[in-house]
Amino acid sequence: MNTRSPLHGAITDVPGIEVGHFTETRRPTGCSVVIARQGAVGGVSVRGAAPGTRETDLLEPGNTVNQVHAVLLSGGSAWGLDAAGGVMRWLDEQGIGLNVGPARVPIVPAAVLFDLTLGDPTIRPDAHAGYTACQSASSQAPEQGNVGAGSGASVGKLFGMQRAMKGGIGTASVRVGDVTVGALVACNALGDVIDPDTGALIAGARHKSGQGLCDTRRSLLQGVTPLPILAGTNTTIGVIATDAKLSKAQAQRLAQIGHDGLARSINPVHTLSDGDTLFALSTGMANNVPGMTVLCVMAAEAVALATVQAVRSAQGLQWGALCLPAARDLKAA
Repeated sequence: MNTRSPLHGAITDVPGIEVGHFTETRRPTGCSVVIARQGAVGGVSVRGAAPGTRETDLLEPGNTVNQVHAVLLSGGSAWGLDAAGGVMRWLDEQGIGLNVGPARVPIVPAAVLFDLTLGDPTIRPDAHAGYTACQSASSQAPEQGNVGAGSGASVGKLFGMQRAMKGGIGTASVRVGDVTVGALVACNALGDVIDPDTGALIAGARHKSGQGLCDTRRSLLQGVTPLPILAGTNTTIGVIATDAKLSKAQAQRLAQIGHDGLARSINPVHTLSDGDTLFALSTGMANNVPGMTVLCVMAAEAVALATVQAVRSAQGLQWGALCLPAARDLKAA
């Protein structure tokens, strides 16, 4: 199940931004691409301890390249970085990329999440997947839930996959005056997902009976021992986009503050077993831009809303003996 027309807007509300998904049919995995055809100033912030990324160093404010043309979010762990090659090929065919004289080089940073426990791990997003995601890209509100990079996502895994729930991919946007900030988030968190407005648990680790949520934070503080977790087997990744005109340093700051949105909606977050990574893109098409303080508040809000949308839009998954219910299943029960 997936949804379109999100209640809280979409990253594609930002002019100049398109989103496309590739969803693998042989097992739960896929990739999602955020395209800026005219180029966008980019930034990145990695807060998790086990990231899988590509082309993040060039986003440092002191480095030469000023614009990126797409960002890839992918399942498949480090194997999923191969999908960026397909994104580059599609962009090149469209005449999009950095002009280096005899050729164009599309700049495509990427981040991946771990979903190899669901089905055959030799099936993962590749260059064909990235290319196909680009072919499906549009400025319409993207689908959410069990699609693209959210296909194999799960949440609440500190007490084992048998007590986890289905994650997904979600989007949202916030507008103040003439400026829009949007986010696209693939939530594959080790921790629980929380409503940032009420503090209520939405999805995460369940009780041993499988009924209801045990509240990972409170369980840990009460001395419940988590199961050993292999580093890098989780991770929430996403893209923040705005039509405000930003420098590379400001885009980096927007990505950094975007993690506040993850901290409001995921607990625990940024763990040793997560590779949490957020990118920021600035298309620079808006007028009357508010100060960075307002933009940062907007970015954190959009990320938090998109994270919540990711799990609320997800559908429960049965894969072999593993059952991953969705937030909607708990509500129905």
